[in-house]
Amino acid sequence: MTRLDELADQAFAPVKLALDSGALPGAALGIVDAAGETQVRFGGVATWLPAPEPVVRGTIFDLASLTKVMLTTSAAMALAGAGTIDLDQPIARYLPDMNQVQMHAPARACTVRSLLSHQSGLPAWAPLYTLGAPPATLKAYLLQHVWPLGEPVYSDLNFMLLGILVERLTGAKLSAFDLGPGLTAAPAPSLCAATEQCPWRERLIRGEVHDENAFALGGLAGHAGLFGTIDGVLGFARGLMAGTVLDADGLAEMRAPVTSDRALGWQVAHPDWSGGSTCSPETIGHTGFTGTGLWIDWSKGVAWALLTNRVHPSRHRDTPIVALRQAVGNIIGMAS
Repeated sequence: MTRLDELADQAFAPVKLALDSGALPGAALGIVDAAGETQVRFGGVATWLPAPEPVVRGTIFDLASLTKVMLTTSAAMALAGAGTIDLDQPIARYLPDMNQVQMHAPARACTVRSLLSHQSGLPAWAPLYTLGAPPATLKAYLLQHVWPLGEPVYSDLNFMLLGILVERLTGAKLSAFDLGPGLTAAPAPSLCAATEQCPWRERLIRGEVHDENAFALGGLAGHAGLFGTIDGVLGFARGLMAGTVLDADGLAEMRAPVTSDRALGWQVAHPDWSGGSTCSPETIGHTGFTGTGLWIDWSKGVAWALLTNRVHPSRHRDTPIVALRQAVGNIIGMAS
């Protein structure tokens, strides 16, 4: 048994307890090191409805806000590395039609960097899906609504705008981006972990994005809509560590702390965060509302992902996801 094999067993132990107790439906945990060795553990159910189906290694999870870092941040940093955008320029330089008849709208002055680091002051969220408009109209609404600016908060709106920016400057839909095997925006429902029995859509969500706004925007937006297997997420992390996703300069800029808890897109290690307390200060991570998370400890050369469908069959129940993420991170941090 290899060291990573033993570590995976140890780190999966608290996950198994949560699964066995029924506190979580299903989960997959994976660890990959800088050399590319990978260990995966999984268990529980992909769905309880209409009948239980087990999680397998290839189960596809709704990655939720991991979309922000795995797709949108990486794409924006690649554009910056190519000289297509300057992170410190206002977004209106690249989206000149933003508030095009209200040129003094405050959001026009928000820089790309402030959007990536959640320092723009844009609202955290807005119920766009309740407008009942098609995706193109909702994107136009995002660009033309006069959003108020306040204290910086973690904001889906930041990444919705960044998603529009990336599509506009690349000339490609986000769904056309290839992030590698095991990652998709259009999964086969039968291979997916189910999320919520959605009261708005009046059906069980399986194989379509859980986030209502992403669904209304066409299924994949800058803030949510990416799906992946545990191996797909680990493959992305391995690519970041190997320098095949971004070059060294792009990685360094992306990882550099902007605030005490945030870099560009990612969170950086800080007290009480989701990655636990035993990782190195060189660790970045991000979580997703559906119960997903990815962390990379650059100093120790290890990355880990915990994917769950904690919102199945409803988000309106208590789950141990916060404590579980920290427990898993602490085990990995102490041993690596």
